[in-house]
Amino acid sequence: MSDTTNAGYREVNFDGLVGPTHNYSGLAHGNVASMSHGGLVSNPREAALQGLDKMKSLMDAGYPQGVLPPQQRPDLGALRSLGFSGSNREVLARAAREAPQVLRAVCSASSMWTANAGTVTPSRDAADGRVHFTPANLQSSFHRFLEPETTGRVLAAIFHDPAHFAHHPVLPATPAFSDEGAANHTRLCAEHGDTGVHLYVYGRQAFGGNPAREPKRFPARQTLEASQAVARQHGLAAAQTVFAQQHPEAIDAGVFHNDVIAVGNGPVLLYHEMAFLDEQATLDELRAKLTTPLIPVRVPSEAVSMEDAVASYLFNSQLLSNPDGSMTLVVPGECQEREAVWRTIQDLLLAGHNPIGEVIVKDVKQSMRNGGGPACLRLRVVLSEQERVALTGRVLLTDALHGELTAWVERHYRDRLAPDDLADPQLADETLAALDELTQLLEIGSVYPFQLV
Repeated sequence: MSDTTNAGYREVNFDGLVGPTHNYSGLAHGNVASMSHGGLVSNPREAALQGLDKMKSLMDAGYPQGVLPPQQRPDLGALRSLGFSGSNREVLARAAREAPQVLRAVCSASSMWTANAGTVTPSRDAADGRVHFTPANLQSSFHRFLEPETTGRVLAAIFHDPAHFAHHPVLPATPAFSDEGAANHTRLCAEHGDTGVHLYVYGRQAFGGNPAREPKRFPARQTLEASQAVARQHGLAAAQTVFAQQHPEAIDAGVFHNDVIAVGNGPVLLYHEMAFLDEQATLDELRAKLTTPLIPVRVPSEAVSMEDAVASYLFNSQLLSNPDGSMTLVVPGECQEREAVWRTIQDLLLAGHNPIGEVIVKDVKQSMRNGGGPACLRLRVVLSEQERVALTGRVLLTDALHGELTAWVERHYRDRLAPDDLADPQLADETLAALDELTQLLEIGSVYPFQLV
């Protein structure tokens, strides 16, 4: 039975706007889609409009939808810290000539995948009754390591009221505390306004770990120590947390984050049989700590192979709650292109004994080619009615805001961007002008480095 104090709580999906420098540079080692599409020509305008279309369709269906701005790219400050000097034009030209991969990294639009922005604990689970945020350090890759400082400013600007929101420092950016944010975190509960149990999934243990239980081909990006530290920051007790190791074979197959192999919502955990190293122990501990019956929806390898899971991003889908107790699964179009995956959706998910009663297919191909599906594009934040009122700026999507953002994209974004175009100083000027206008449109104040000088 639901707690009587849960009235007014809703899950808000804060999607990241795709930035003007969206490109395919193949920067993410272990992300099969990103690696295989490196060097292709991208369409930033189409990417941003696809993201906005997903947000709008979910808003129209009754799901609260928020917006997070992209990062400042190219990150000229990062280039200068690496010894490139002179005017912006000179810095870009020298970087393109001497360190093209570094230039590509500082132009990455990877902040669009806000599932990696940080980890969030709702006020219903926190001892002090506030929503807690910790930006992820993303130290496992240079292009994402550049994000946390601005991410912290953006989150602090939007979730500003200290009576409702608490912000914690980024974990030390070392391999021992490698933190990839909510992509490796799932909150399970009866309903969003009830108290929940937090499932943290890690790939390796930094101190005293067993190398034989770690992946061999691709790096494990999340450590147990990082997950434990975030739980401590947020004041979560042992009875509220479960720490489970991701299966190393899944990581080696291209499952670089847990949200590529499992998704949870309410009491439902939809997962591939290769998601967890110790599947039964993980389920047993969740059942022991949850105050509501766990509803596991297990997809066996016989139904969906690891290759199909990674190619389709079936598990990188959004699982959303409906007022009648049913759930909607938002999947990328690639799920329809894999016969085994589409058959599993129809026969196992929709026809199974679980709350999933509807599937919505969304085209997010521009994001998918870089290895990010519908779930990568959003940060889930459970908020009470009072907390939603306390948000700063125009960040909750409305028809009017959607129209303004669409017009903003169409004014400022290119429809073609090749990796060689990243050295164009005009692109940098276009991006800064666009972002300056965006902060005014969203009414979030100065959050970018160029605005703070």
